[in-house]
Amino acid sequence: MDVLYQKGRATALEVQESLPDPPSYSAVRALLRILEDKGHVRHEQDGPRYIFTPKLHRDKARRSAIRHVMETFFDGSPEQAVAALLDVSSSKLSQDELGRLAQLIENARSESRK
Repeated sequence: MDVLYQKGRATALEVQESLPDPPSYSAVRALLRILEDKGHVRHEQDGPRYIFTPKLHRDKARRSAIRHVMETFFDGSPEQAVAALLDVSSSKLSQDELGRLAQLIENARSESRK
């Protein structure tokens, strides 16, 4: 999916060539077909080639994935998810990043008061 989001559209061969330590061409095609069956990808035919594109905009896919992770691992709690992220990356966050996170929290507080 990362390759398709970066390129916008790609053939199975282009996806394979963009992957570090890529699996076989047939494995890439099989994975693209699975992603299509699950509704994440669509294809159009261009002569003998299939051109694959993401079905969802990256932001929608990101939100859906985050919701799924929160439900699966954090009992649906954004607080627990954010706490886990901060625990994992707290030593790697710069002061600027911490400031932006604080601003996002303040914006969320303001929105919830409305």
